[in-house]
Amino acid sequence: MAARLRALSPIAMPVIALVALVATYHRHLSTGVAILVGVILIGAVLAAVHHAEVVAHKVGEPLGSIILAVSVTIIEVGLIVTIMLGGGHNASTLARDTAFAAVMICCNGIVGISLLLGSLRHGLPRFNREGTGAALGVVATLAGVTLVLPAFTTGASGGRFTGVQLAFVAVLALALWVAFVTTQTGRHRDFFLPVTMPASAGFASGASEPDDTDSGAHAEPPTTRATVISLVLLVVSLLAVVQLGHAVQPNIEEGLSAAGIPASFVGVVIAFLVLLPEGIAASRAALGDRLQISLNLSYGSVIASIGLTIPSIAVASLFIEGPLVLGLGPVQIVLLAMTLVVSVLTVAPGRSTRLQGIIHLIILAAFVFLAISP
Repeated sequence: MAARLRALSPIAMPVIALVALVATYHRHLSTGVAILVGVILIGAVLAAVHHAEVVAHKVGEPLGSIILAVSVTIIEVGLIVTIMLGGGHNASTLARDTAFAAVMICCNGIVGISLLLGSLRHGLPRFNREGTGAALGVVATLAGVTLVLPAFTTGASGGRFTGVQLAFVAVLALALWVAFVTTQTGRHRDFFLPVTMPASAGFASGASEPDDTDSGAHAEPPTTRATVISLVLLVVSLLAVVQLGHAVQPNIEEGLSAAGIPASFVGVVIAFLVLLPEGIAASRAALGDRLQISLNLSYGSVIASIGLTIPSIAVASLFIEGPLVLGLGPVQIVLLAMTLVVSVLTVAPGRSTRLQGIIHLIILAAFVFLAISP
């Protein structure tokens, strides 16, 4: 019975989420209803990642990781834009807070959990330094140009770009994302493939055999019909997540205010929500001795998050009243610098240990704590 429910939930949750969307559209939710909608929202996120993984499995790696990362970015952009359109005193910094939270969660949270789980299960899992190092370089460049530079430019005050600067940076971010995707799926595709795979998959013999955790990764690709159905349900799930997130946003802000937590923490909540699918997928891959896939998902999500979100928000800012603040504060810049330095030391050996995972998770804990108590 439980197995049947698990099999039906990816199909049922998008439908339930769509019904909840219609029922709550433009209505103020009570606390109880907001909690129920929040549960449905999480279910819709999990359904979205399931259907994205089905489509990704059909097209193969590393394009599959890109599809999942872009799907998550669509959720993120949709939530940011809808909340910014609603206004509020934290709307001007919401894009910055969410983008920075995505960097910290992916580069420390998802990477840290993946390194820790992979090391606990497989001892000393390996990954491709060339591809992972290239991805980390793109992350550092994107974060520096879009989130650090506006804190020091003098064209506009308060951590803002001028209109010309914002347009220039948006084009750079998009161009860098395209360049990375082209590299990942083109001539250097092999840099982003797992180092160890089962001999039956056509890789070097002596690689570890798949376990139960990883069984889905080596199953036969889904049929075209199943892929099309998943693609439709993926779109439905993404639409429901964006709109339901907007519906519960006032309740989240009220809860944070009652707890004495800064309103800027909304960006952290959004990032945790939209990156939950990536975290689950990356953890499964790490447990299945496919740490490279975990790192592809982690860094690919950051690259898509900044490379697609900033240009989208730049366009949206033309129609949204109020300033767009992208520049990080001193504490955030220090956390970002720590993250990049530790990440370089993590990537350099091409293999992971438990200690590396713990270090990343400690940096994430410091980020969350300082976001709650700045």
